[in-house]
Amino acid sequence: MREVITMWKYTRMVVLVALTAALYAAVLIPFKLLPLIPGITELRPANVLPVICSLMFGPAAAWGSAFGNLIGDLLGGTSGLGSYFGMLGNFWYGYFPYRAWRTLSSSDPIPWSAGRLARYFIVSLLASLACAVQISWGLDMLGFVPFHILGPLIGLNNFVTASLLGPLLLPILYPRIKRWGLLYTDVMETEDLWGGRLPYLAHLFLWGAVLGGLILGIVISLGVTESQTFTLNLPGGAHWSLSLSDIPRWGTSVGTSLMPLIGLLVVGALLL
Repeated sequence: MREVITMWKYTRMVVLVALTAALYAAVLIPFKLLPLIPGITELRPANVLPVICSLMFGPAAAWGSAFGNLIGDLLGGTSGLGSYFGMLGNFWYGYFPYRAWRTLSSSDPIPWSAGRLARYFIVSLLASLACAVQISWGLDMLGFVPFHILGPLIGLNNFVTASLLGPLLLPILYPRIKRWGLLYTDVMETEDLWGGRLPYLAHLFLWGAVLGGLILGIVISLGVTESQTFTLNLPGGAHWSLSLSDIPRWGTSVGTSLMPLIGLLVVGALLL
């Protein structure tokens, strides 16, 4: 994650942070009038911006998404303690797409091909779920909205928007940004770009954190008891059973139980 610090010495990267934040907030604020959960989240077509800006502006998009979401909450009348978890979740939402893309491919994301489009959906899903788990964990811990409601809602809202609008907008914007020399790889020196220590292990950590966090958070939030056992019938008459008591966790609340997975998310981000 070194480049999220070293980028601040580049004037153009700072400008791109401000540009991403302003654009994100400007599109977020009008849609505050169409809430999905009043005061918490709303219909968000702006959710495509952190993903496509990440692929163009790299670490500037991570900071811009975080600040833009906070500005949107402040000016849209939905600010509160939850806004700071929203800020962190949106930082991940703008950080993971470009970092994951660099692990999966050495080529530009466009022009689209079947392989590039598949990778785009993969990095969008990873970023969407990381944002959803981070925000939903925080807001459930604060007692604002149960995890099982907010987690799937944020994840779906993010991924559907990025999947529908990103493939349309990126081919229009990316060539122009590249022609103007504003891609983060053109602005920043190579020595200031972090290559990642264990990127493939980081991917395993990240997917384990987001999928495990989402599933475990929903299960605990729904109040499923430890006495419940899930049984899978296998060919040949064999059975495989899983009791929730077999799942390691620190407590019975979402806040405490998901802490190890939130920690794994951070470790994966550091290694990516």
